[in-house]
Amino acid sequence: MLRYVLLVLLILLIALQVRLWTGHGGMRDVWRLRERVSEQKAENAKLKARNDTLAAEVDDLKHGDEAVEERARAELGLLKPGETFYQVVEPAPGEAKTDGKDAGDGQH
Repeated sequence: MLRYVLLVLLILLIALQVRLWTGHGGMRDVWRLRERVSEQKAENAKLKARNDTLAAEVDDLKHGDEAVEERARAELGLLKPGETFYQVVEPAPGEAKTDGKDAGDGQH
C-alpha cells in the first residue's frame, strides 16, 4: 500500500514538474517575458535619450536667440542684413586637382 502511495506521489511530482517547465505560465514563458522586458528597457532607454535631446533643443529654441539664429542659417539658409555668404566646395576624392594648365594643349 505504501508503495502505491509513493508511486502516485512520484507520478504527481513528475507531472507538476513537467507542467512547471513546459506548460502555460511555466518557466519557459517566464524566460521569454524576461527577455522581452530586457529588450523593452533597452528600447525605452534609447527613446528617453532621444526625448531628452529634443527637450533640450526645445528649451534652447524657447530661451535662446542664438539657437533660433543657428537653425535659420542651417536649415533655411537665412543671412543677417549686410552679411555675405561664401561656400567652399572641396573636390571629390577621385577628382584630379588642376593648376590651370591643360595637359593636352600642346604647350610644354
